[in-house]
Amino acid sequence: MAPSSTFSLLLLLLPLSHATMILTVVNNCPFTLWPAIQPNSGHQILERGGFALNARTHRSFPAPTTHWSGRIWARTGCTHHTNRFTCATGDCGGRLECNGLGGAAPATLAQFTLHHGHNDQSSYAVSLVDGFNVPMTVTPHEGKGTCPVVGCKTDLLATCPWSLQKHVDGRVVACKSGCEAFNTDEFCCRGHFNSAQTCKPSKWSDFFKRPCPATFAYAHDSPSLMHECSSPKELKVIFCH
Repeated sequence: MAPSSTFSLLLLLLPLSHATMILTVVNNCPFTLWPAIQPNSGHQILERGGFALNARTHRSFPAPTTHWSGRIWARTGCTHHTNRFTCATGDCGGRLECNGLGGAAPATLAQFTLHHGHNDQSSYAVSLVDGFNVPMTVTPHEGKGTCPVVGCKTDLLATCPWSLQKHVDGRVVACKSGCEAFNTDEFCCRGHFNSAQTCKPSKWSDFFKRPCPATFAYAHDSPSLMHECSSPKELKVIFCH
């Protein structure tokens, strides 16, 4: 996956309290997922960076008590053969426990910047900038103010354009971004297109944005839902619905 700097995500902000926040990863899909967690540089690796999560189960763990930023995504179609662990989507260097490594695009991505302390602010968002593999939302619980669910509940694999499809064993397992599929400066918001003025939506980013407006669909995009949500006790990353 692209590093955080390439997203240029204008993440939405919410203040948090000193209380310990819980992160919960929920697999509502009818199949096993292998969630992965990558901290940004200098931040703590949570849950060793990855684990298996059976269908209709969840896993909760505390967020660091001071400051943490990073991303969470789901790996799908993982197998273990001859001492090597590989996944059809989201693979992190052939490891079950990613241990700080990022994942391979395309994959739906949740990104967080979490702070604790007076007047500190934190953010949560779901990005389809690196494409899509499973539906994902982020839900804050017991927060004060306006606390919407953000993300994408729609399974985009069924309608993914042929030119964006990623196939494994004859099945569509993920939907690529326009950047990954065509590798142009325009679709990747590189070079002359690397600014809010020149990085524009395309028909490829519109494919993601129309059914999932509460996500980032290209590097300088902004989601439809705004929030002013203070002191949530839990943030749930929910796969499938």
